Amino acid sequence: MQIPIERYTLENGLRVVLSQDHSLPIVSLNLWYNVGSRNEVPGRTGLAHLFEHMMFQGSQNVPDTQHIALVERVGGSINASTWLDRTNYYATLPASHLELGLWLESDRLGFYLPALTQEKFDNQREVVKNERRQRVDNAPYGDWDERMQRLLYPPDHPYHHSVIGSMDDLDAATLGDVRDFFRTFYAPDNAVLTLCGDFERDEARRLIDRYFGPIPRGPGVPPLPGRPALDPLHLGREVRETVASAVAVPRIYVAYRGPPYGSQEYYVADVVTELLAGGKSARLYRALVRERRVARAVAAFVLPVVTGAAALILRANVPPGHAPAPVEEALLEELGRLAEQPPAAEEMERALVSVEARRVLELQKVNERADQLSMLTTYFDDPDLINTEMDRYRAVTGDDVRAFVARHLSADNRVVLTYVPAAPAPAAEAE
Repeated sequence: MQIPIERYTLENGLRVVLSQDHSLPIVSLNLWYNVGSRNEVPGRTGLAHLFEHMMFQGSQNVPDTQHIALVERVGGSINASTWLDRTNYYATLPASHLELGLWLESDRLGFYLPALTQEKFDNQREVVKNERRQRVDNAPYGDWDERMQRLLYPPDHPYHHSVIGSMDDLDAATLGDVRDFFRTFYAPDNAVLTLCGDFERDEARRLIDRYFGPIPRGPGVPPLPGRPALDPLHLGREVRETVASAVAVPRIYVAYRGPPYGSQEYYVADVVTELLAGGKSARLYRALVRERRVARAVAAFVLPVVTGAAALILRANVPPGHAPAPVEEALLEELGRLAEQPPAAEEMERALVSVEARRVLELQKVNERADQLSMLTTYFDDPDLINTEMDRYRAVTGDDVRAFVARHLSADNRVVLTYVPAAPAPAAEAE
């Protein structure tokens, strides 16, 4: 499928991407800010995610918490997310309410600070702290990504800390930090606005100019803190950590640093994960779950991040009462086979067909299309990559796969994180 794209830039630096699709009377509005947890300085981790919450607490012309209510009242949906490299805000509305969505987003970009109060800040900080308790501190395996980031990336790298941040840093954050964060990163020249769906081009451009055009440029974004470039790319050693935690069964994560998203080798890495765990015919499921029966479930994925290095991560759940060591041994044996012998043409074809099917299904959704257009513009200033990325997957060969595994998935570039059930506390002695 060929996705139509028009792009232009406002005088204040806001990059705009338009993609018309009149098949359904809906429009998806997607706004990416080029800021994520990687932009946070030591002692203020979690600020990007906390600020995402603050952006729903009203602006100068939108009453407190009414941003969501106004969208839902007309039958739309709205949300946001924060990650390592970005923060995105997105809404899907009936096509007749495009102007509402544009006005709401422009009001909190241009007129957020007058509505900021200490009460709102204190409230949302407690919301985020409670989110951390539920999703990280008190959830089985909930801190795996936080631990993995610390093990994969050095302390001076922007990915070393988690997106949600630490409790201490959240407690230390101030209202002044929020104001400074907004003034620094929330500006038209640090954002990409994408419209995808049923709209008229000239009317959309008129509304965008009306609502976003008067907002002034920002002061400029400071360089990323620490040492974003990783040279050498590899860890140079094997790193291990075992966590005794309140989990029912052991789980093992094996991770490797690799080339970032946007490089050709990233697409090789993604094909490798498909070969290893993309369905029940994939290598790890067949070997570890069906044949050896040392694992109950397996997964493999690569993180599409762009700062210094991406990460290829393998995960396996261990059956109750079994030790994790045989799972790790079997997993590494499968990687060894892939490093020695390229996959057959039929296996490669299955993997590439699966990748393409997944991609086609994603791009059929108007909101996913808008999100990817914003992403490709933010990272590479090239939304047209949405129409050519599949060519980069199709260019991957079996020899590329073998070479990638041999080069990057080696013992001197490996992190092994293992969770085991904690021993029950001894019962109190009867008096």
